[in-house]
Amino acid sequence: MTNITEPHVTDLERDIIKEILNIGLARAADSFAAIAKDKVLLKVPDIQLIEVKELLKLVAKYESTHFIIQSDIKGEFNGATLMLFSNDHVKRLSEVCLNMVEVQKGEVSAMQESLLLEISNIITGALVTQLANILKANIYGSPPKAPKSHIADSLKDILVQHPLFQPLVFTVITKFTHNYKSVELPLLLFFDTGTFLKILEIIRAFEMDKNKPI
Repeated sequence: MTNITEPHVTDLERDIIKEILNIGLARAADSFAAIAKDKVLLKVPDIQLIEVKELLKLVAKYESTHFIIQSDIKGEFNGATLMLFSNDHVKRLSEVCLNMVEVQKGEVSAMQESLLLEISNIITGALVTQLANILKANIYGSPPKAPKSHIADSLKDILVQHPLFQPLVFTVITKFTHNYKSVELPLLLFFDTGTFLKILEIIRAFEMDKNKPI
């Protein structure tokens, strides 16, 4: 696994990317809080370059224990988000957002699936809108979906069709509290290498303009 702090990416550029994502996630957190009816915190703790096979292993590890919601990012950028809901997450969200009591773990009802899709739609939509505004890019999020199995097949647009690239993976831990209990909600955000290079070009062009003598 390769860290993003390789020589071709400076610490400043790494920090700028994290800050851009944090701005987008702050908007997403406000929207999510309205649904969760409590305080919500989203942050970007880590940024990594990871080989495709390692990413697929990571996602496959969650498949048997988590309900996965996928949202694709399209337009000038190519990427996706995966929100990973454990049984405990589904139970807590169902209680908080749907006023359900004695929620059974395991099977997810149509109402619960709709809630998880809506949460993913809100978070990804808010994030993509902020990225588009900050980076002046024409991007949009496609409607979220809930792949029932073989997540690699569902991700083939970003993974399989570009077998040589290393996707850039942002591991985001979403936290929200209810009755003073904190619940962590993992979110994987990743772009292909072409998108990562575009983002770097935008950042570097901005830095050059800012440093030009007046």
